[in-house]
Amino acid sequence: MPARSFDDANVVYRAMRAVAVTKAGRVVFRPTAHHLDQIVSKLTGGKRSFAGIAAGLPTVILTTTGAKSGKPRTVALLGIPHPEGVAVVASNYGAANHPSWYHNLKADPGATVTMDGDTWDTTARLATPAEREEIWARGIEIFPGLTKEQTWAGDRHIEAFVLKRP
Repeated sequence: MPARSFDDANVVYRAMRAVAVTKAGRVVFRPTAHHLDQIVSKLTGGKRSFAGIAAGLPTVILTTTGAKSGKPRTVALLGIPHPEGVAVVASNYGAANHPSWYHNLKADPGATVTMDGDTWDTTARLATPAEREEIWARGIEIFPGLTKEQTWAGDRHIEAFVLKRP
């Protein structure tokens, strides 16, 4: 079971989370982590992810419809507990632009979520400003590196989506 906060993470999880937000970690994990998450998720029937195994992070495997291509697009994201289901933040490792999945959900909010081996269809919605602040605060409890990603993102406002569970 992934650690619920940084404080209750073991030393290996803490180290991995700390490395992930260094410049070197960003160079290594930004282009590879989502691929590793997808491989591990497929091998475990959606019950585990690379981020969950290596860093104890709760991971959502999100499948959206490509805004331009119309094809299914799958990505692994930090899953942040939310009363309606789970929330995700569009941090994009602190890039200056929003991630592709953000644009996909804006164009078509219908998506499929897999988390801990459970899969459900959802209609994503952009979090309200108050919800976004709560989601962001909870995300920082789990992965303090989000603060560094916000710094790297500069003036870009990192949005959050709520993925409602039926």
